[in-house]
Order: sequence, then C-alpha cells, then structure tokens
Amino acid sequence: QVQLVESGGGLVQAGGSLRLSCVTSGNIFSIDAMGWYRQAPGKQRELVARITNGGSTNYADSVKGRFTISRNNAKNTVYLEMNSLKPEDTAVYYCHILIVRSVSRRDDYWGQGTQVTVSS
Repeated sequence: QVQLVESGGGLVQAGGSLRLSCVTSGNIFSIDAMGWYRQAPGKQRELVARITNGGSTNYADSVKGRFTISRNNAKNTVYLEMNSLKPEDTAVYYCHILIVRSVSRRDDYWGQGTQVTVSS
C-alpha cells in the first residue's frame, strides 16, 4: 500500500507564492517519476510539472519560469514552488508518482488533492 499526503495549498493573492509538498510512504522501493497535476472546475486534469528519478524536469508552458519542481529521494518527497501566481492557477493540485516495479508492471498513485486559490 502506498500513501501520498499533500500539503501547502491555500488562498493567496495574485503575484504571491505557495509551496506544495507531497510526502509518500508505504510499499515504495524506488520511485521513478514524481509530479504535480491540477484540475480546475470544468476542465480536465493537466500536467503541471514532472521530475524523474534522475532529476530531469518538464513543465506545462503556462507555468514555465514561475513554478519549480524538486524532490528529495531520501524522504520520498516532491515539492512544487509556485511563484508569481495568477488567478488562472486556481485549481486542485494532485501529487502523482510512478513506480516501475518490473519490466511489465508500472504503478501509478495519486494524492487526495490540495486546493490552491489565487485571488485577483
């Protein structure tokens, strides 16, 4: 069993900053990729940022230059530093991890989500 616990969401004014954290625990040997997705009301869930075990990152175009993803492998934790927040960043943010257990088995896990609201 794998658990993901997110924290750090909240209400912030436009231009402000927030830092999300996601702590993972459970049946984890090695996490391949860790990432953050978000879902705004009436919209599909979308990738915000992703970081591999080797440290390679990719970001949604809408957050490049404003958000930074990082991870602490020793703590099985992933972070999302969000700066210069805009009202359009308002969404529920979900932590995601990918564990490659074998050549033929890849397991996805999701957090429960944390609300980020940016007021104008």
